[in-house]
Amino acid sequence: MKTIYVQKALHIIKYVGSTLSAKIIYNGINKDGFIAYADSDWAGDRITRRSTSGNVVMLAGGAVTWVSRKQKTVAQSSTEAEYISMSDTCRQLVWIQSLLGELNMPIKSMDLCGDNQGAIFSASNPVQETRTKNIDIRYHYIREIVNIGKVKLTYVSTDTQIADVLTKNLSFNKLKKFREMMGLYFDDTHLNLNRSSMSRMQPTTDELEKFINQLLLSIPDV
Repeated sequence: MKTIYVQKALHIIKYVGSTLSAKIIYNGINKDGFIAYADSDWAGDRITRRSTSGNVVMLAGGAVTWVSRKQKTVAQSSTEAEYISMSDTCRQLVWIQSLLGELNMPIKSMDLCGDNQGAIFSASNPVQETRTKNIDIRYHYIREIVNIGKVKLTYVSTDTQIADVLTKNLSFNKLKKFREMMGLYFDDTHLNLNRSSMSRMQPTTDELEKFINQLLLSIPDV
């Protein structure tokens, strides 16, 4: 059992080590305004059966805010989980609108993209349905925001759902694709990590400690 946890720790540290030089690049000539993406897995936590929400707000081709966190309640369907995620994202968008308004840069509406048509329909049509009757009242906040026009809901396919990377484990190709869509780029050529010890099936505690020390040495002073 300890070996499993050591392997997971090594995997996390390896990924963190590869992101030390990560940077977000914004395109100054990009005319796209604020675009938000919201997604969720369903019952991903095997113990509590709670889902994980993820959202990212884009501007000029780069991410400006992003969140990945476990939901506070157990969603009884994937539609409910996505609905909760979109509602939480609406709060973030309204906060951004309020901040920009105080800076004399008002924005009337923002696009919120989701890949669950059932959740989008429920948020756009305030009708009591079987799939939404068990949702906590506070999550119906999205209906009010959509109704007054502060947020415009848009459907996107799962292949272009950037927030998917914040909710679940993905293949490396998808991970690379979505992080590039977030404007996130890497240059890890300066790292000289011991990959052979990472690939062993049963790393020892000494190897873990050695790797951590090597990783810490590679972190530049701030």
